[in-house]
Amino acid sequence: MISSWPILSITTFLPLCGAFFIILISKESENNNSSFNVKTVALWTSIMTFLASIIILINFDFNSKGFQFEEISEWVPKLGIVYHFGIDGISLSFILLTTFLIPICILLSWNSINHRLREYMISFLVLETFIIGMFCSLDLIVFYIFFEGVLIPMFLIIGIWGGVNRVYAAFKFFLYTLLGSVLMLIAIIYILNVVGSSDLVDVQNFDFNFYTQIYLFLAFMISFAVKVPMWPFHTWLPDAHVEAPTAGSVILAGVLLKMGGYGFLRFSLPLFPEASQFFQPIIFFLSCVAIIYTSLVAFAQTDIKKLIAYSSVAHMGFVTIGIFTFNTQGLDGAVFQMISHGLISGALFLSIGVLYERTHTRDINMFGNYASKMPRFSVFLMIITLGSVGLPGTSGFIGEILVLMAVWSINPLVTIMAGLSLILGAIYMLRFYRKIVFGYETNKNELKVKELNLREYSLFLPLSFFIILFGIFPNIILNFFIHPHSFIINSIN
Repeated sequence: MISSWPILSITTFLPLCGAFFIILISKESENNNSSFNVKTVALWTSIMTFLASIIILINFDFNSKGFQFEEISEWVPKLGIVYHFGIDGISLSFILLTTFLIPICILLSWNSINHRLREYMISFLVLETFIIGMFCSLDLIVFYIFFEGVLIPMFLIIGIWGGVNRVYAAFKFFLYTLLGSVLMLIAIIYILNVVGSSDLVDVQNFDFNFYTQIYLFLAFMISFAVKVPMWPFHTWLPDAHVEAPTAGSVILAGVLLKMGGYGFLRFSLPLFPEASQFFQPIIFFLSCVAIIYTSLVAFAQTDIKKLIAYSSVAHMGFVTIGIFTFNTQGLDGAVFQMISHGLISGALFLSIGVLYERTHTRDINMFGNYASKMPRFSVFLMIITLGSVGLPGTSGFIGEILVLMAVWSINPLVTIMAGLSLILGAIYMLRFYRKIVFGYETNKNELKVKELNLREYSLFLPLSFFIILFGIFPNIILNFFIHPHSFIINSIN
């Protein structure tokens, strides 16, 4: 019965409905329940969206080779633009990640956001709509609208509720990512004029010559490279993370960084297979530089938010290497790494937020002795840190080992260079953990810190659980990708 529902549109626009109800809540300052009502509506809307995504998961056929739950209707027929929604295992996994993290972001902001609370919650719900819509879109124009629409609420979240330099960071984030997508828009317009349609299925069936593929691939690549972000397009990320509120950093690292990797998988490889093979060595080079360079930069950081931001660039280097191996192991490892990184990086920024709320500092040298002051927090942080360094038994290990195995048969030198990040990552992440949990404290305000409360427990428990669960039973995630990855590999070959 669910196949007859527009379930993807319902899931996509449900957060937008919640945002509309928040607008209707009374703004009267005398109403003491106004703020609580805003937070409650936002939380329940995000939970209902998560449940809608679970309904999609329950009814998803993992043996089907095509797109499922498709919704097709003409939007601008004279231009060949179609409202076309549909998902496969790759997009479903990212939808589930998004709907899982948004309620965590709202709970994380429950007590920390008091300024313009209504607008803050609306921004997160609108952001969720744009993200889900992007993962569902099977029309290039519709995809571009959702892809760029994400910038608006994220710009507001950083620019209004961020740190001291929030305006600078917000504009840098917005301009970098927007300008990077201008070339993609030009390429989409070209495709629309040549093919006569922007529907992904029609474009996949069109045979572009080699030189056309080169130009189109470059246009798409620059946009996706900025979003990943690949070196040297990564410089906006540390500033955005440092100035964003904690929940903004969680969703930025957890989901928004995956948009570029998803774009490569959904569009670049299937639409421009010859160009993808041509640019493989360049992608490998940029990814290896990102892995080694940003790992060394991360080691030098004293701001723990910047440390995690640079580590994210290194981890995403594994993703781009895996994608451009063009084999099953590499593609499995790349998408698994994105899902795993979404959970681990989200949990790391959650941990930083917990520390900052208690100490009002992010200087790693100001922390110490949390093993005795917050023992339960220290256990959660240990699980998350070990996941970040790729310890076997955690989700961080699976994606990295699959990518390394996949690239070994193509270029052993790339494997060795990428493998260095396992050593470098262990050095700076274990140093990070040692300083916080066992180090000598220099910030006397830390004497008053309290152990995790019930709300914070409810955030750490599911994240830690899935980091371990997916590390022990990786097929829970890998089963999503069997047919989509076969299609991508066949397109390349």
